[in-house]
Parts: sequence; structure tokens; C-alpha cells
Amino acid sequence: MDFLQRDTTTIAKDLLGVKVIYHDEQQTFTGYIVETEAYLGFDDKAAHGFNGKRTPKVASLYKQGGTIYAHVMHTHLLINFVTQQADIPEGVLIRAVEPEEGIETMAYHRGKTGYDITNGPGKWTKAFNIPRHIDGSRLNEGNLIIDTKNRKYPRAIVEDGRIGIPNKGEWTHKPLRYTVKGNPYVSRLKKSAMLPPDETWK
Repeated sequence: MDFLQRDTTTIAKDLLGVKVIYHDEQQTFTGYIVETEAYLGFDDKAAHGFNGKRTPKVASLYKQGGTIYAHVMHTHLLINFVTQQADIPEGVLIRAVEPEEGIETMAYHRGKTGYDITNGPGKWTKAFNIPRHIDGSRLNEGNLIIDTKNRKYPRAIVEDGRIGIPNKGEWTHKPLRYTVKGNPYVSRLKKSAMLPPDETWK
């Protein structure tokens, strides 16, 4: 996965279907990314790097592409992959995952079953038991790995407005959220739009 030579929206779409793997002390959790949101840095009013804002909390966002930027929102740990050269604060939020390995333990971590286990940005990180201190580490150099060879490919990608971005002018509605069309693990997907997971991949 090239996190340095391509624009962030291209990367956000290409991440759909990529296998994400996390090893904790006990076991391995895996799944396939089904929902992402692109955040475009300096100009993006919804981005943590808007206008070049720099605080200790967002320091990881200014590191080189391939860094994990993890932040807490409403007690949920959200994970972003940084996507550009150092000092360009752009990234992709991983919003939802179709789980594969370790589902029983994921359900235990979440106290939920079914699609609700991993159908949101704070849900899948809790299901995978990912700790906050992962912030600032690099993908594929520690316990969080993405596998771009053993991946899936979406049959269709939906481009939509991001979720939970009120009052940001045009940036509230820009189609910077990408989902695997019909995949039931996509967050806030209407039941009528859901397909069996296998039918959403090529």
C-alpha cells in the first residue's frame, strides 16, 4: 500500500477490502475494511489538521504516511492511517470492518453479536482489543498489520458524505466517505440496503 505517492481519496477507496490484522497478547483478530473516510488536512474544516493546527494530541497526524493516528472521541478509540509525506496532516479513518478471525472474542469484547460487532469506527477497535497507545506507531511494524495481497475487492463503491460532521460548510457534505456497497457491516446502513457479505465482493 503506497501511502506517500497518491492522493488521500484514492488511498481511502483502495483500502476497501484490505485485510486488517491485530495481534494482542492472547490471539489474532482479522477482518476486511468496508468503510473509510478521507480527511484532507489544511483545507478540510472537519480534519484535525485544518489550518495546520498542531497540538500534542494530533502529533501523529503530521508523521510520515503509514503512521497510525489514534484518537479518542466520546470514549471510543478511532484509528486513522496517515497518508502523505511528513508535515502534511492527511489521513483515512477506518470506519468499519467485516470480521473474519476471532469473532467470538470480538463479540465478548463488545457485548454484542451480529453486524453490530464491528459496524462503526469505535466498535471494531474495541472488538479487536486495540489499545490507545498504538497512536504514533507504524503500520506493519507492530501489532497492527494490513495485508494488501490476501485482500478482497468491492463489487461497487459508494461515495457519500462523512458522518458526524455538522456545521463545516461544504466539507459537511463532500463525498469523502467510501463504503463497500451493500455490505451489512457498513455503519448506519439501512436494512433494506444490506446484501449478504459475500455478494458485496468480486
